[in-house]
Amino acid sequence: MWGIITGLPEEADAFAPDLGKRSQHGTIALRQLEWRGLSVTLACGGIGKVAAATAATLLASHVGATRLMVIGTAGALLATDGAPLWLRGAIQHDYGAARPDRFAHYEAGEWPLGPDGASGLIAMPQPAGLGLGEAVIASGDCFVECGTRAGLIRDALGATLVDMETAAVAQVADILGLPWCAIKAATDEANAASAGDFHANLAVAARRAAEAAERAVRLMAG
Repeated sequence: MWGIITGLPEEADAFAPDLGKRSQHGTIALRQLEWRGLSVTLACGGIGKVAAATAATLLASHVGATRLMVIGTAGALLATDGAPLWLRGAIQHDYGAARPDRFAHYEAGEWPLGPDGASGLIAMPQPAGLGLGEAVIASGDCFVECGTRAGLIRDALGATLVDMETAAVAQVADILGLPWCAIKAATDEANAASAGDFHANLAVAARRAAEAAERAVRLMAG
């Protein structure tokens, strides 16, 4: 069974719109449906790593999800045409050690001491025939609207997208021994114009990512 996590209701509602049964578990909005013969439950837990991790854990423990997927929107650390991207890896850009000369990045969950470095967690390979471009995403509990900060994240971690959820879901999947994947479409370029660009492009980007996710789930169903 697929468990799909989003941070925003617009992102969740973009997948198979108007289908399924809605319910509420605390503040997490759930929608259960059958998609191409597969059971799918979407969980919109809210913005940020804790919310995303909680939604992912609920899907695995309460709903019985055996695969986790993140869908929705992101900021672009490099120029993009807005096409949806398959995320081959995810890193937490705000996990590490604050040192006098720099922020040292570490793998999430490891001791932030000694030699630093983070390569992130690897996602499932995208299914044959999906044909999406691929990217690495950096996740953290801040909305990046600063070109300087965006450049630091990009250069330090090799990421080309930034969001606030994916790497947390990847960590939950790793802890629980579940496969995970993610599809994101960019709304903005993580710079001073990002707040306005995000709102202007949210609906279109969310649907682009959701359409790709619909195709991906169908292809992985065989």
